[in-house]
Amino acid sequence: MPPPGVCLNIIEARHKQEGYGTIDNPGRIFNQDYQELKEYCLRRGVNYIDDMFPPDASSIGEGTLKPSDVARIVWLRPDKISPNPTFVLDGISRFDFGQGNFLGNCWFLASIGALTFQNDVLEQVVPLEQTFDKNYCGLFHFRFWRFGKWVDVVIDDKLPTINGRLIFVHSKDPNEFWPALLEKAYAKVCGSYTDMNAGTPAEAMMDFTGGVHVSVQLSNPPPNLWQLMYRAGKSKTLMGCGTLQGNTPTNTVLPNGLVQGHAYTVTGVKQVMSRGKLVSLVRLWNPWGHGEWNGDWSDQSTLWQTVSAEDREICHTLGDDGEFWMTTEDFCKYYVDLDICGLSPDFLDGNSTAHWKTSVYEGRWVAGTTAGGCTNNSSFWTNPQYRVKVNSQYSDNHTEKNTLISLIQKPDKRNRRLVQNLHIGFYVFEYKEQKWKLPATFFNTHKPVAQTKLFMNAREVMEFLMLKPGDYLIVPSTYSPNEMASFLLTIYSKEETHGYDNSGDHRNDPVQKLSRVKDTKVDENRRNFFREHSDKFDEVDAEQLQRLLNENILKGDLKSGGFSIDVCRSMVALMDTSITGKLNSDEFVRLWRKVITYKDIFFKTDVSRTGTLSLSELRNAFTVAGLKISDDMLNLMALRYGASSGHMTLESFISLVLRLDCMYKIFKQLCDGRSITLKESEWMYISMYT
Repeated sequence: MPPPGVCLNIIEARHKQEGYGTIDNPGRIFNQDYQELKEYCLRRGVNYIDDMFPPDASSIGEGTLKPSDVARIVWLRPDKISPNPTFVLDGISRFDFGQGNFLGNCWFLASIGALTFQNDVLEQVVPLEQTFDKNYCGLFHFRFWRFGKWVDVVIDDKLPTINGRLIFVHSKDPNEFWPALLEKAYAKVCGSYTDMNAGTPAEAMMDFTGGVHVSVQLSNPPPNLWQLMYRAGKSKTLMGCGTLQGNTPTNTVLPNGLVQGHAYTVTGVKQVMSRGKLVSLVRLWNPWGHGEWNGDWSDQSTLWQTVSAEDREICHTLGDDGEFWMTTEDFCKYYVDLDICGLSPDFLDGNSTAHWKTSVYEGRWVAGTTAGGCTNNSSFWTNPQYRVKVNSQYSDNHTEKNTLISLIQKPDKRNRRLVQNLHIGFYVFEYKEQKWKLPATFFNTHKPVAQTKLFMNAREVMEFLMLKPGDYLIVPSTYSPNEMASFLLTIYSKEETHGYDNSGDHRNDPVQKLSRVKDTKVDENRRNFFREHSDKFDEVDAEQLQRLLNENILKGDLKSGGFSIDVCRSMVALMDTSITGKLNSDEFVRLWRKVITYKDIFFKTDVSRTGTLSLSELRNAFTVAGLKISDDMLNLMALRYGASSGHMTLESFISLVLRLDCMYKIFKQLCDGRSITLKESEWMYISMYT
């Protein structure tokens, strides 16, 4: 049985601190280790078969192929498809491959086309030392960036064929197999081949680079579009674009040769002199490997006769290979958007002296606690808050953009086609230095200095901003409240920013904090009550405690059946200083005092008068109890102790706060000021009883 998710989260966080998840030390999908698997196969003399992405119909997926076609599929290794299989043959080029007939993944192939232009990036994704010769065992691996970390993806080399021919992406030379194997690895990441159907180049290009992504809407392009593309072409970037979707989802070829609703790769930019004027050109490639633009500056255009022989020699080619030139004006007219993905934002402004820094934060929107929705909602302030201090020499120029903010929502489904993206966005507020979560009153009286133009149901939204020196608060949110998802917030700045999660310390006190004053007379009455109901040893066990709580101490206050015997056993363990499994008089009175205090807090913060705490009321209850709870911990407590309705009963609240208070005290007693170290026996001793 795998360890619980909270344990895995701690392990993952520690691994990240140790550099795990970087390109040099990638994580592992399904915990499959390439080197270990390869050594095992070579030692046993067997060819690898991947049981996590098996060569059968489950890896094809449902909906793309007819059942009759699926039944015809035979999974073959490359040496059964070709007499001389090779991983890479005569280098890697965008002209090596073509799209299959059964899968609408032109977006992915357009991204591969862009990848072939950047050897450094390509070698990160596609380890080129792999061969079908030395130490071959039917095992290959590729690397992708997935939502904050690099992962190594292992596959076997069994590929789906019909009548001995590959049915998805295939090389034009039947002996070359890197494109088909790369596609299979990405299909594994997506869940199946079918899960790769339909998408945008930006998605795969981000997974190839793990860097910055900039999206340009070509209906309103920046005035320096060509210069931006030129700088991007000189940097380690990938560029892709897409045409407008037609009236039907089918890829209709227009009279001008372009395909509707289709992804293309930007493969070059150049300026040429034509008839005494400077013309800015963009080169594009159709991942089908054929089908080209037939307008101005196309292969057959006579305009190529108006440029110098040198430019014509460099740029002009004939042949239906899917690649063509057009002007930036036609590019903006016929294409919808341009996506640029690179290892860094250096291409954005052309300032080679500015070295961009990156800050990354991971968070989660949880219904009732941190899913506050946009500013239209009174719960907006409950969203995660991230504090950033901008103190850059580059900020002194108040016209130069200096900060790029990216918000990516993480999928909550294994299969890509099942992911339903929420409408997401973010706001940026300027504020004076304050080291705790800002309350609703702040957002009622302050307007954002920047925000996303639209809330979009996209994997990522981003804004390129000019932020002058100062303190800022970035608040990522969904459009509607109580929508749940995990996210990745990335801030790119020209100088190192000082930021942190601003939600760890709550000092928003909407109600007066309750004082805990011991009443000697009341405590003596409780001891007398205890003596009347305790056993002959002046102790009570969990069964007796259950009766006393449900039938005496909290009678009339409990709405959901009272405390269970398991909860009462837990209470005894938390308060039991002598480890007898029972409570003596002092322990019982101390528990009673806490129970009454937590009951008073419960009803004081139940402003809705429902007899339960909503998750927003729970936040206030923690504050009144004097407990500092981060958003992450609040989310965890809501999941562990809250009902399916999102509300918490009095019994659950008392159990929760009692345990939380006890855990704090255990840590304070055993820690060295910052951390705690336990032997295995000590850890088991505490966790199994307390």
